[in-house]
Amino acid sequence: MKKRIAAAMCVLLTAASALMSSTINAGAEGNTLGDITGDKVIDGRDATAVLTEYASQSAGKAKSFTDDQMKAADVNTDGIVDGRDATIILTYYAKTSSGLTDSFEDYLASQTGDIVDRMSLHDKICQMFIVRPDELTNGTDLTSATQATRDGLEEYPVGGLIFFSNNMESREQVTDMIRTTKDYAAGLGCVPLFFGVDEEGGVVSRCAEKLGTSAFEPMYSYKDKGPVTAYANARKLAGDIGQFGFDLDFAPVADTWSNPDNKVIGTRAYSNDFEETAMLVGAAVRGFREGGVHCTLKHFPGHGDTYEDSHDGFAVSNRTLDELRSNEYTAFDRGIKAGADFVMVGHITVPAIDNLPASLSSKVINDELRGTLGYDGIVITDALAMGAIANAYSSSVCAVMAVEAGNDMLLSPKNLRESVAGIEDAVANGVISEERIDESVRRILKVKGQLE
Repeated sequence: MKKRIAAAMCVLLTAASALMSSTINAGAEGNTLGDITGDKVIDGRDATAVLTEYASQSAGKAKSFTDDQMKAADVNTDGIVDGRDATIILTYYAKTSSGLTDSFEDYLASQTGDIVDRMSLHDKICQMFIVRPDELTNGTDLTSATQATRDGLEEYPVGGLIFFSNNMESREQVTDMIRTTKDYAAGLGCVPLFFGVDEEGGVVSRCAEKLGTSAFEPMYSYKDKGPVTAYANARKLAGDIGQFGFDLDFAPVADTWSNPDNKVIGTRAYSNDFEETAMLVGAAVRGFREGGVHCTLKHFPGHGDTYEDSHDGFAVSNRTLDELRSNEYTAFDRGIKAGADFVMVGHITVPAIDNLPASLSSKVINDELRGTLGYDGIVITDALAMGAIANAYSSSVCAVMAVEAGNDMLLSPKNLRESVAGIEDAVANGVISEERIDESVRRILKVKGQLE
């Protein structure tokens, strides 16, 4: 592997040298995406600068790039500055030298469709899953990325990983596990993964519990402190998890604690008032985004009025459609407008809309979330291994139903292999079109290239 990387670097360095006509200006001010030298031109010097930095860090040397240069160099926004970034820059420069007039940002955006077209059906379907690390290794390797992880990624190049408490032992261990997994994915040519965690603050705080990051009270405790505090808390949470390599938080909770007997949401909610929840959730989304991580509004269409816990089994909201649109939807709408990249659909059933769980309902996802609220980001299921789904459907059946319903990503299925096979069979049999798969993959790739 190292020999192949070294050879590729030599080729790129040679090509870069042939294309450039002046020296590298590393350390210049005013870096934008792709413009590492800061001269407002994206060319071979930028590619060479990236490769030089990559080679230096690979040799164990301290980074020489400024923070702005690191952001400018990570053109595929996978959190790693390496030869792939240099290749993108060099390819763009070659195309502009041949007459391409697109901006660098437009060029990057135009590549999304090309990537989808080049992906196999199997790889596209795998891209729609976020799974536990041990799901790639058949239940082994909970706290380290090993050869089994690499083999699992090669066979099932999933869209992301979600870490739970049993995947965490120490800060160094988590950082190394994520970094090694990224290296495996890069070596295999995989689309960069999302690395997600549930870090809401309060009772659901994996990193605070296991890694000693900031310990917050439940978000409900801060409801009277206003949007400034909601923003600051989210910004801090983003920084806490980002230091280990996580780029996706399954937070904030956008449910309103409207039923005092609710068993599962309770003080995880920001408020028991719909408008106040909306104000605080909108501020939190801005905090997460400006802290550098993607965030997730959950659990649409609203889990705060139920009695039951969908982790264990069937959960019902008896709200009318008008009540939902006037109340529960408010916080989701505010969070969407603030720029949330993900909305998680819960496993609750709302008879006023559909008798299916919301996560498996096209009426909930396409008619309400995408239609009424106009949302066009990533829709993700709640964990499919939860009782409300796993007790009623096989892995393959619920995966097919989830895609048919309009979900872009499927979280933590009970069995990844059966889930992927089920969707592949559904496409082969004409139950799901490949265009439907492509639609979701394009949304996923768009978000993966969105944060700088």
